[in-house]
Amino acid sequence: MVIVRKATLVDLRPIHDLAWKVFPATYREILSPEQSDFMMEWMYSIPSLTAQVLEEGHRYLVAEHAEDGTIAGYVSVQPENRQDDASGLPLWHLQKIYVDPDEQGEHLGRRLFEAALAYVRELQGGPAMIHLNVNRHNRALGFYEHIGMERVGQGDFDIGHGFYMNDYIMAKRVD
Repeated sequence: MVIVRKATLVDLRPIHDLAWKVFPATYREILSPEQSDFMMEWMYSIPSLTAQVLEEGHRYLVAEHAEDGTIAGYVSVQPENRQDDASGLPLWHLQKIYVDPDEQGEHLGRRLFEAALAYVRELQGGPAMIHLNVNRHNRALGFYEHIGMERVGQGDFDIGHGFYMNDYIMAKRVD
């Protein structure tokens, strides 16, 4: 059985370890090895994960196997501290959602997404909008559309060192 729960600082190492399995597998045909390595250090080093939680307001949830405590996936959301341009509602950003490739197809992504929406509802205390960025060539685009996200824009975002994230911006109202 897999449970979804709020992550603690102790979970940052398992999140880091799972990211090293998931991220390169997800992006190997989309990103150069150099960009993948840069992004892994930028987003998934232990100091970066710690700063995300303690300084930047990221809230992580993990999908954990109840039997042995292994992490099968994770999601993080972050308040943007501004309003959504189109709706005027408070804006949250779904920063990360990944499932172990060996466990994809078990509906863990959907469970993590729904848990993230519930968490935003709990923290916001009223309607909000949630945005996410997804690479325009990522297979996950179909997943996001299937669970009700809509494309609201796109952009080529300079992340430094000559690298860009070429993303669609997707949105969903959280009631």
